[in-house]
Amino acid sequence: MKIGAPKELASGEARVAMTPQSAKDLQKLGHTCLIQKGAGEAAGFSDKVYKEAGVEVVSGADIWKNADVVVKVQPPTDAEASKLSNDQTLISFFYPAANEKLMETAKSKGASVIAMDMVPRISRAQKMDALSSMANIAGYRAVIEAGNNFGRFFTGQVTAAGKVPPAKVLIVGAGVAGLAAVGTATSLGAITYAFDVRPEVAEQIESMGAEFVYLDFEEEAQDGSATGGYAAVSSPEFAAAQLAKFREIAPDIDIVITTALIPNRDAPVLWTKDMVEMMKPGSVIVDLAAERGGNCELTEKDKKIVTDNGVTIVGYTDFPSRMATQSSLLYATNIRHMLTDLTPDKDGVVNHNMEDDVIRGATVTHKGEITWPPPPPKTKAIAAQPKKEKPKELTPEEKRAKEIADFKKETATQVGLLAVGGALILAVGLVAPASFMQHFIVFVLSVFVGFQVIWNVSHSLHTPLMAVTNAISSIIILGALMQVGSSSWLIMILAALGILMASVNIFGGFLVTRRMLAMFQKS
Repeated sequence: MKIGAPKELASGEARVAMTPQSAKDLQKLGHTCLIQKGAGEAAGFSDKVYKEAGVEVVSGADIWKNADVVVKVQPPTDAEASKLSNDQTLISFFYPAANEKLMETAKSKGASVIAMDMVPRISRAQKMDALSSMANIAGYRAVIEAGNNFGRFFTGQVTAAGKVPPAKVLIVGAGVAGLAAVGTATSLGAITYAFDVRPEVAEQIESMGAEFVYLDFEEEAQDGSATGGYAAVSSPEFAAAQLAKFREIAPDIDIVITTALIPNRDAPVLWTKDMVEMMKPGSVIVDLAAERGGNCELTEKDKKIVTDNGVTIVGYTDFPSRMATQSSLLYATNIRHMLTDLTPDKDGVVNHNMEDDVIRGATVTHKGEITWPPPPPKTKAIAAQPKKEKPKELTPEEKRAKEIADFKKETATQVGLLAVGGALILAVGLVAPASFMQHFIVFVLSVFVGFQVIWNVSHSLHTPLMAVTNAISSIIILGALMQVGSSSWLIMILAALGILMASVNIFGGFLVTRRMLAMFQKS
């Protein structure tokens, strides 16, 4: 089948849905690739490079007329949608909730539409998750854009001319874009803080070298499965506590990057006018939610403004296009993976399997019908976490009763084991001579005492293995010390060797333990 990529018509859009590399991979699936003349130039891919990759360079009209599958970045314009034909497939961002008219047009044309923004967030579909690919680039580019408008270094420096303090960066929202921004700001040397309504992401943030901003507010952790891995709407009380915390830290923050968005909703206002006024002159706010109204109250879509107190607010909505080459490479790879799933036999035939969770979830129209919204996927969203019931808090009386019950149970177990051991010794004593029993009882008591001593040694590592071997070596040394003064030279030599080898084992054990613990400590 023929797969064609037309040139994007949206103003400022520099990405392309097919790159020379993705075209080579699509040809391995048995497809023929077409591209409109000049479609990849803004992304750094010339027509010559496409021809070398085996792609036919044609006119835009030829794409819509001859291609069985049309791949795009932006949703089609009304004029482009009217060119769709029966049994033709369109793959692009589509945003069906906001484009009902486009859906009706595609339905009337009998075309199948696969919306890359509707790919379900399940593990198997990560390779097709174009929203995450673009959000990753947007988060990275937001930090670069902030640095371009910030008048100082990110990292702190001590120079002959004086000391330069590090920049303090706050990332609001720890989704894909937020985590990308955290990683970039941290790598540039800034002191990075991050906040998210989902407390379970705190560990991810801290593992990247940033500090999670905690609220003094008790609320159950939100389950991202209800919103496909996105944060859910916060309660009014939580939102108030959140704004209070932001007001508290606003005067100390140099750069704020906001990424908080909930699908099909206006962006929540998280950085208000009074917070902007609290910030120092020269501070920067980059609002990645500008397309939906912005997380900052003063954000203007697609504009960069400077407030009266000298704070720069960046409201651009085309961050991925500002890195068009990288964005196109990632997006074209997402498209290629989608077409791999649509071509399971690698025979050049697209098989629209509506039983497949990913294909069904992303399909907006098919065979003259609107199939949006899709049913929930059979597998849970990536961010879904099993809900854990909070353990019931015990009263002091209940705690005391539990401790007594546990002690009685442990005591009963020990008494039972001692009784069995005593019975076995008695059985041996009925048949063994008295001289043997004298040494046997000492041996049994030694084993019991040694067991209690060894297993009560506290250990620093996750497993007690190193501590146990050190304890055993210590007992060996005690036994050897008792024999080192023997009248027999053989026993004396064996005892000295035992002391030497056990000592090496002990000191080596402490050294290994120390090194292993150092692996989990920050330098």
